Amino acid sequence: MLELKEMFHNPRCVVCHEDMDYQMSWGQLFSKETATLLCKTCLNKLIEIHGETCSICGRSFENGEYLFRREELCFDCIRWEENLEWSNQLACNTSIFTYNDFLKQVLATFKFRGDYMIVHAFSIFIKRKLKELMPNILVPIPLSTERLYERGFNQAEALIREAGYNPTHLLSRLHTEKQSKKSRAERIHVPQVFTFIPDVIDVRNQSILLVDDIYTTGSTLRHAAKVLKQAGAANVSSLTLARGGQYCLCYL
Repeated sequence: MLELKEMFHNPRCVVCHEDMDYQMSWGQLFSKETATLLCKTCLNKLIEIHGETCSICGRSFENGEYLFRREELCFDCIRWEENLEWSNQLACNTSIFTYNDFLKQVLATFKFRGDYMIVHAFSIFIKRKLKELMPNILVPIPLSTERLYERGFNQAEALIREAGYNPTHLLSRLHTEKQSKKSRAERIHVPQVFTFIPDVIDVRNQSILLVDDIYTTGSTLRHAAKVLKQAGAANVSSLTLARGGQYCLCYL
């Protein structure tokens, strides 16, 4: 009798494209809840965020970063909250992984080289977090029309859809220079780029979860949250695949 691994061709890792050589059970084979498209080598390069984190931005306080905190907040969030323009705009951010060199390369391949298959590797992690957070409304951070045409898809929307949820498009975005080309100070001190799209749904008194790929300075998410709060949303939080960036010592 043929063994299971001989009956089915081993899938390839969507990141390194090597055969995923492991014993696969019937449950894993047919369950979308446990299936993964990452090999063990690539999985081991992902650093999940555990332990104490900043209560607003989700920055890990592990590995010595506890030095950059005051009680439950990191220094960056203290500065955001001390600024009257930005205080209480973003309730909290949840990030799944630390934005290390490996994940930086993977997300660059996903976004800038158009390798859409990579999103399937992370859908299980997004799905698990969404089940914990149980959001009412999921809003992807939008791309400008020009950037969407250039890239072919919105990575935030892809993360939502591949996790089995439906995005609600409440925001449009002006076309600006890529965030990756801006300094940290430039990312923070930018004019409002988002506009609320009326007549989609009534957001008054609603709790909204923004979704994006990376939290870096928090500027993008706070700008989006501010527009939604101005439209009447009661609470705006966010979920990102990665938490990146060093501490920003510039003043807001």
